[in-house]
Amino acid sequence: MNTTLKSLVLAAILMLPSSLIKAGEGMWLPLLLKSLNEAEMQSMGMKLTAEDIYSINQGSLKDAIVHFGGFCTSEIISPDGLLLTNHHCGYGQIQSHSTVENNLLKNGFWAQNKSQELANAGLTATLIDRIEDVTAVAMEGITSEMNSAERQSKIDRNLGFFKDDYELQSYQEIVIKPFYNGNQYFAFITTIYKDVRLVGTPPESIGKFGSDTDNWVWPRHTGDFSLFRIYAGPDNLPAEYSDDNKPYQPKHFLPISLDGVEEGDFTMVFGFPGRTNQYLPGSAVAQIKDVLNPARIAIRDKALKIIDGYMRADEKTRLQYASKFARVANYWKKWIGENQGLNKTNALAKKQKYEDDFQESCPPKYRDLLPQINNQYRKLEDHALAREYYREVAQRNIEIMRIVNMAKQMGRAFKKNGTKGYDEFVDRISPRLESFYKDYRPEIDQEVFAALSEMYVNTLGQKYSPAEFHTLQSTEDFEAMAAELYSNSVFTDEKRMNKVLFASAEVAIEKINNDPLYKLQSAWDSIYKDEIAKPYDAIQDRINILQRYYMQAQMETFPNKRFYPDANSTMRVTYGKVNGYSPKDAVTYNPVTYLDGVIEKYVPDDYEFDVDSKLLELYENKDYGQYTDTNGKVPVCFIGTNHTTGGNSGSPAIDAHGNLIGLNFDRAWEGTMSDINYDASICRNIMVDARYILFIIDKFAGASHLIDEMKLVRPKRGMAKSDKEMIPNKPNFDRTKLEQKSKIKKSQIKEYK
Repeated sequence: MNTTLKSLVLAAILMLPSSLIKAGEGMWLPLLLKSLNEAEMQSMGMKLTAEDIYSINQGSLKDAIVHFGGFCTSEIISPDGLLLTNHHCGYGQIQSHSTVENNLLKNGFWAQNKSQELANAGLTATLIDRIEDVTAVAMEGITSEMNSAERQSKIDRNLGFFKDDYELQSYQEIVIKPFYNGNQYFAFITTIYKDVRLVGTPPESIGKFGSDTDNWVWPRHTGDFSLFRIYAGPDNLPAEYSDDNKPYQPKHFLPISLDGVEEGDFTMVFGFPGRTNQYLPGSAVAQIKDVLNPARIAIRDKALKIIDGYMRADEKTRLQYASKFARVANYWKKWIGENQGLNKTNALAKKQKYEDDFQESCPPKYRDLLPQINNQYRKLEDHALAREYYREVAQRNIEIMRIVNMAKQMGRAFKKNGTKGYDEFVDRISPRLESFYKDYRPEIDQEVFAALSEMYVNTLGQKYSPAEFHTLQSTEDFEAMAAELYSNSVFTDEKRMNKVLFASAEVAIEKINNDPLYKLQSAWDSIYKDEIAKPYDAIQDRINILQRYYMQAQMETFPNKRFYPDANSTMRVTYGKVNGYSPKDAVTYNPVTYLDGVIEKYVPDDYEFDVDSKLLELYENKDYGQYTDTNGKVPVCFIGTNHTTGGNSGSPAIDAHGNLIGLNFDRAWEGTMSDINYDASICRNIMVDARYILFIIDKFAGASHLIDEMKLVRPKRGMAKSDKEMIPNKPNFDRTKLEQKSKIKKSQIKEYK
């Protein structure tokens, strides 16, 4: 980013009139909070400073925030590296330790000591050591005369040299990401821990309560949490799994507030949001709403109905497909809510008004930008629809295609390095194949294949279809073809597949190349690359160039408008307030739900709404311990105006004083369009109340030894005389002095009401 544009980014916030501030909007880089956000956050009630949140000189909140597995967020909540994240984030690990005889998903799991904590191969915990603006390095030698490929090539070379010369510790890595559509670049210095163990999880009757029916929905009553622990070598640095490893000792961990939340309370969510596109033009949003989302929804709807029928008929199948079903259903339901939200908030009309204002106010050099972009989206539409169909049908929802693609990689390994390359590849993927077949039912996949292939051909026609589909006319034709393919393919049976894998490399490759599913997928993939991906990528490349200019043009045209970088799986802070909302006429939602609501939804023996007998007993006896609200009820979940997305699952909800008050796990259905159109009227993030988490750990599971690890605080109940003293875990703050002033010691906190 050049100096002028960089100054515009700062000015966009500093010059923002208070009337334009929308509490909760934006995903902000913690590095820039001091200059861009601190004053606003404090005006909303925050008692921390930007240095308390992000510091490289002392422990700060960012040192407790962990990228969990590269796909979720988690946070450290004890001095012994105890990690809190969502149940659905740890679902794959919980499932991997589950069997029909010892079903951790169904029954839960609580390690009684550290020796019982379960290792998870491949699971990582990434900490951010520091963030640096490297825009000047990236843009060195960049000129306006360069085309897109030349520009990106030069940037890649610049950053490659920078990374080669950057001094890292042996345990550190560096990741550089573009921001503002490639107008700015930041480097993230990370430390990745590779020994992460499962400590505890509630049964899915709690951790997944409401399941797919309640997914993306408010009111919510789900205890979506699980506990893991980071282990380190003797020097507290990353180490491969070993019995000799010790619990990680963090620079900072989050205390947990027992005081909970009230409407209007400040909330901060800290994590690794995945992807947003807030600055898309209206033509792109219209294409998503009217063309792509309906296609995605229809495809997944058909696949889910098939899988659901098998899961309801057989408990073993339900266990095998629980995680896969949830993964497919998650975005199916999200896309439905996204479209509803776009319609509810008149998003396209607002985009059009904004673009009209842009056209009227922008410098003459930018007048042709939007017409060019809109024209490119018109050209893209047919290819975009075909692309979504191919990805949803041939890549995401027909399971066996993943194994076929793996077989292609085997062939490439053999072609490149002969038998040695083939053998090394097989050794590497053998655990993945074993895991795949453990939870694979070919008869289910065969039915999905037939149904989705028919949809594909009926929608896209022969142009984008392999020749094998051209003669098929009826549903019965597709079913017959699927039956023949699946019965004759080596990929659909683990024993046949293993027999091929462990033959000689030459024999295996020949067998794979002649496999009917392999031939079909190869033909399908070739059509996709030539007829869909190639023209799509060419148009999208042009759109990306125009979008980069459009981003710069917006900042120049509207210097008083608020701009924040789109999410890209890097560390961000979002802040807002606890707040209810009204999704439609005569309907108003309160911001907090209670254990009473769990009981109201209770349906005995229903896999979505069953309630464990122990939880029923605790409710009937009102045995709640210290984990109640001021009204004597146990809070379960609450909502806020924080701007979140995928990747924020497991992010901590933090109060004004830096304490954990909840665990982010979802968004309200009507506001899922926040990825492309944040609207404060209905966009709400959903969080598990920290007190419900503690209640389940302590009273339900009896795992009080885990509670003893944590630091429980009550910042709202007179623990301190000033705001500064009400920050128990503030860096460099004397906790002993705080305990003396408050006359409440950690050992007494459990009895304090």
